[in-house]
Amino acid sequence: MYYPVHEMFHSWQGEGDHLGKSAFFVRLFGCPVHCPWCDSAGTWHPDYIPENVNRIDADAIADTASAAKPEFVVITGGEPTIHNLSPLTKALKKRGLKCHLETSGAFEIKGTFDWITLSPKWQSAPLEASLEMADEFKLIVEEENSVEKWIETLGKWVDGRSIWLHPEWSKREESRILKAITEFVKNNGVPFRAGLQAHKYYRADLLDPNSAKPSPLGGDPRLGF
Repeated sequence: MYYPVHEMFHSWQGEGDHLGKSAFFVRLFGCPVHCPWCDSAGTWHPDYIPENVNRIDADAIADTASAAKPEFVVITGGEPTIHNLSPLTKALKKRGLKCHLETSGAFEIKGTFDWITLSPKWQSAPLEASLEMADEFKLIVEEENSVEKWIETLGKWVDGRSIWLHPEWSKREESRILKAITEFVKNNGVPFRAGLQAHKYYRADLLDPNSAKPSPLGGDPRLGF
């Protein structure tokens, strides 16, 4: 099984329950969701995607990840679940590696994962099966009422699992967005948690020369990184 790989690099998880842990990232090409503020547009946007896409087999990916000796491997995108991830997770687990997934939940999840982060998007609703499998949720707060809208949409899936509230990155310094997240967490408590993409402040991913050049959307690209 060959996978279209945008980048593979060693860094640390900058978000969610596993914040700060050593992680090896495998970012795959392809995404039908097309968020207007996407921070990895190089995986799908015609203005950023390269002419030649590297296709690497599952065992080669797993060997590269294993050599880095991370605590776990994060498979992300784009939207990684448009691919059959079963051969890749099998290869990773054969080498004793834990497998994490970052997904919008809009497509069937194929593969065996130790942790699933689900970040739903308005452009493509998550599947109920994906919502049930998620270990944590990450909600992107674009506007002051984004959290309330998402909670209403998620309905019964708002339970004891962590629900991280992240400001959309290009709006991370807008006081109205930060205040909306702060007040929601103060007023509601568990399972809601204020979050941020901490790795971007450290520029941690960019320290690995194998990471791809940033390609954020949403206004001035210089605001993205």
